[in-house]
Amino acid sequence: MVKSQPNKRKPRSGKFHRDPTQKAARDERYERAQQADRRQHQPEESEAADAEFVFGRHAVEEALKVGSAANINKLFVQSELKSDQVHAIVKAAQSKKILVSQVPKAKLDLLTDGGNHQGVMLAMSPYAYATIADLFDHAQGHDPFFVVLDNLEDPHNLGSILRTADAIGVDGLIIPKHRAVGLTSTVAKVSTGAIEHVPVARVTNLANAIRDLKDRGVWVFGTAMDGQDFRQWDAHGPIALVIGNEGKGISPGVAKLMDATVTIPMVGHVQSLNASVAAGILMYQAFSSRGQ
Repeated sequence: MVKSQPNKRKPRSGKFHRDPTQKAARDERYERAQQADRRQHQPEESEAADAEFVFGRHAVEEALKVGSAANINKLFVQSELKSDQVHAIVKAAQSKKILVSQVPKAKLDLLTDGGNHQGVMLAMSPYAYATIADLFDHAQGHDPFFVVLDNLEDPHNLGSILRTADAIGVDGLIIPKHRAVGLTSTVAKVSTGAIEHVPVARVTNLANAIRDLKDRGVWVFGTAMDGQDFRQWDAHGPIALVIGNEGKGISPGVAKLMDATVTIPMVGHVQSLNASVAAGILMYQAFSSRGQ
């Protein structure tokens, strides 16, 4: 009996080469699939990569009052959230042709980094900064009152200062461009809408900006331990109040430019105040002194 021999394949000669055009097409399909998967699992941040987020019902309402489709990209509303206030917010957005997107609460939690969004959030173009000239235009018809922030780093402090500045009619804030907090969604939230009403100038060189104010006839006051008791501070006329960094105070280069300094007397064990608290006390003293 003769056994059958198994079939033997002849070995291929050389290496197998895929058609380059087929490989390119395959790679393109794969990349498109990856992009689609990323869009599915990484929500809306990509839509607003250059945007600022404003969240919280009051802050959103204020932003919608003065904003438009030109600087508001989209309104995000928590799915199935129903209240008269939310309904009014949605109607205000729709009346201004602003896109409204219903999203799960988890997505809003993610986009606001766990902030208290109250079910609504705006994706806005970054806040536009004013110029020094804009601040003087804003103060037209009366002696200007400006607040200058020397390298403030905490957005909560900036938001609180904006809120107080709006309350007493400050004509504008001046902040440095570098090594300081700018106008962010956290600042907007803390300001509870004041960010929409107080112009903020962002300057490259704070010392030069203060020199510009002085050239325009503004009297510049700073804070110092050996300054005049703030309760005797006469804040009449065109003035600017300089508030220093949370830990370091007013920087030496800026301190040299002060026309006068004021201090807040303290008798407790902690001889310092939060920057926004100190700013609030001094702004209200100026408000009282100016008879506004």
